[in-house]
Amino acid sequence: MPFDNVINGHPNDETPMTTQPQSAKVMTQPHVSQPGLPTTYYQRHVFFCLNERKNGEASCAQYQAQEAFDHCKSQVKAAGLSGPGQVRVNKAGCLDRCAGGPLLVVYPEGVWYSYVDTSDIDEIVTSHLKNGQVVQRLLTPPDIGR
Repeated sequence: MPFDNVINGHPNDETPMTTQPQSAKVMTQPHVSQPGLPTTYYQRHVFFCLNERKNGEASCAQYQAQEAFDHCKSQVKAAGLSGPGQVRVNKAGCLDRCAGGPLLVVYPEGVWYSYVDTSDIDEIVTSHLKNGQVVQRLLTPPDIGR
């Protein structure tokens, strides 16, 4: 496979690394470990659907999803939650649950949220991302799809 040697060293290096490079960043935050799985780089990973449909169908982009994403990223950073061992906030294309949009999903828990405004985002950041408490009132119903 083309990326097999990435595990042992630089992708262009055919010689396996036996020591950590001097330029490697030392992780200061703890990583989460689940039984049977390797440690994770981020404790939580948040994906915002930012999909925009050109055919007129409803999509998250029509409901200020980009603004919510930007707000979440800034709130996570301001709370000191961003970075390795903590939280990563990412853009995503269609997550195929358009009827519940705008929405985001938090992994590894797989918690889906539908939100209306930045106060909902603030509540998700404080309750879930900072304190580990799911915001029940914002959960996307499990039967909602496209």
